[in-house]
Amino acid sequence: MAATVVRSPIIRLPHYASSKPSQSGTGTIVSIKPYEAHRKRCRTVRILASLQEDNDHIGGRKESNGQALELQGNIDDFPYDIVSKDIQTLPRPLSSTQFSTSVSDGSLLRVAYQGVRGAYSESAAEKAYPNCEAVPCEQFDTAFEAVEKWLVDRAVLPIENSLGGSIHRNYDLLLRHRLHIVGEVKFAVRHCLMANHGVKIENLNRVLSHPQALAQCENTLTRLGLVREAVDDTAGAAKHVAFHKLQDAGAVASFTAATIYGLNILAQDIQDDSDNVTRFLMLAREPIIPGTHRPFKTSIVFSLEEGPGVLFKALAVFALRQINLTKIESRPLRKQPLRASDDNSNGFPKYFDYLFYVDFEASMADQNAQNALGHLKEFATFLRVLGSYPVDTSML
Repeated sequence: MAATVVRSPIIRLPHYASSKPSQSGTGTIVSIKPYEAHRKRCRTVRILASLQEDNDHIGGRKESNGQALELQGNIDDFPYDIVSKDIQTLPRPLSSTQFSTSVSDGSLLRVAYQGVRGAYSESAAEKAYPNCEAVPCEQFDTAFEAVEKWLVDRAVLPIENSLGGSIHRNYDLLLRHRLHIVGEVKFAVRHCLMANHGVKIENLNRVLSHPQALAQCENTLTRLGLVREAVDDTAGAAKHVAFHKLQDAGAVASFTAATIYGLNILAQDIQDDSDNVTRFLMLAREPIIPGTHRPFKTSIVFSLEEGPGVLFKALAVFALRQINLTKIESRPLRKQPLRASDDNSNGFPKYFDYLFYVDFEASMADQNAQNALGHLKEFATFLRVLGSYPVDTSML
């Protein structure tokens, strides 16, 4: 059945939703009847609801069984926003206090990403899952929670950039939440400088964008003499410039964002390095079954006792088996960041405790990889496999 859109200035929520006005502040709610399963373009949805605060802790907590949470009640439908160039009718991102208890009817895969429409993460989600429903989330945490609570089927989130380095927040969230990495996708980032129609480059005094985007365009922005102002995401910067009709400010964002928010592109490919690639992780509630029929990558996290040569010993379990490491990242242990000195009676902190995140080129279906982790487990104080998944070998 084709989708039917009904607009009304009066918000009428479905029977399962609260009658309390949404905190997101959207001007209208759009109701949609069951839609065709073969829509070709990704659709962005907004979900309204409440979610209990997640009280899980990284260290010392009782581990869950890894099962996704069951939702109460049977939900038949849920409110949608319709895609539009009218900024006030564009979908608002999910927040941790705005969730719906709706579940997918299975006709399309729902994929969460951080940001608003036009974000690079949305494009990465579309590349990872063509014909998906792209669900914008205000924060990275929200995307993790949306998958855990069965509000979406997958999440596609950035983990590292070739220029800006690692996204540390998402490394921490991988440990806090019980999701599994089921794939990766690499996306070439091409920044554009944009402004409202009629505004020229010489009229600009400042530029808005995500801190990493601003850093990636440092040379161009310095040459133009523009003051940088950091915001949550690139597409959000474009939306802000368009919504407030700013005449002295531009935004650094994607070509798609300029199209969505009706901005004029003043310059394209303004990044300092043309090889600007962001790697995204595809997350799900359940792991995939690893295979050996194609190149696989495995991601793990572990901790070690302090001592000379301990990290060397840990990495040697891979070198001895000719397993190539593609990434190693250390993060302080959140619940016990400092370890007391053994030879100091007053317990004064001597050094940090660290977690080590490692990616290596092997499938967990490979006996060699299993032996390496079995060896590592003999002296690691903590070890967890985050996922074993196919390597993205596609051309950017």
